[in-house]
Amino acid sequence: MSRDVDYDILIKPGRGIKHYWRDLVQYRELFAFLAWRDVLVRYKQTAIGVAWSIIRPLLSMIVFTIIFGKLAKLPSEGVPYPIMVYTAMLPWQLFANSLSESSSSLVANTNLITKVYFPRIIIPSSTIAVSLLDFLLSFLILVILMFWYQFWPDWKILTIPLFLCLAIFVALGFGFWISALYVRYRDFRYVIPFIVQFGLYISPVGFSSTIVPEKWRLIYSLNPMVGVIDGFRWAISRENVQFYWAGFIISIMLTMAVFVSGFLYFRKTEQTFADVI
Repeated sequence: MSRDVDYDILIKPGRGIKHYWRDLVQYRELFAFLAWRDVLVRYKQTAIGVAWSIIRPLLSMIVFTIIFGKLAKLPSEGVPYPIMVYTAMLPWQLFANSLSESSSSLVANTNLITKVYFPRIIIPSSTIAVSLLDFLLSFLILVILMFWYQFWPDWKILTIPLFLCLAIFVALGFGFWISALYVRYRDFRYVIPFIVQFGLYISPVGFSSTIVPEKWRLIYSLNPMVGVIDGFRWAISRENVQFYWAGFIISIMLTMAVFVSGFLYFRKTEQTFADVI
């Protein structure tokens, strides 16, 4: 006599940090798939497509140059003001776009999260791919600006990948925090635009951080994007420009603190995403 038996399949995540890293390696193809999907969807059905990644920082550069460079006549450390502003726009746009995209990424992938197991941290991490593509396209405009103004940086331009890595860690750290909080508190859909807009004005994007009084510069560097932006500007500057190492070290420490704490908080809460989302 035959009997029909029903089986329930329980999918469990890897236990412990060692197994979690192993899972991340095993699901690397999913990371690549999600990143490629985000790249394809980003400018789908838009009239000018990826040109938006160039137009936005270019228009922002023009506005900041007119306001701070022409009207306020703020210093530019020997660098043409448009180049100084545009150099700062590159890491800022990477951070702002990554934060905006990663914040709602978990909610946008509800069907995927509630059906199969995989390290959920792959979802907000994959959104950085679109921002990196925008960064690379926008960097070409920076090269064109250098040709236009006949401004040639020295060997320090080779350090840009290091500051780019720091910008990525800042974006990922805040992305882990915000995406995990967004699952439980949907208020963040209103908070994120405010954070991005407010951060643009308190970060040295349209002006040089050298205008901040010396006694306040260390406190000002508590904004981790200050060190990133100063690093990018130092990389395209001439040798007579001094680098504020104390503030940069503070930025690195805060970046690592945000990244590690964001990762740990994400790990702590990700097992509840499927229930809450």
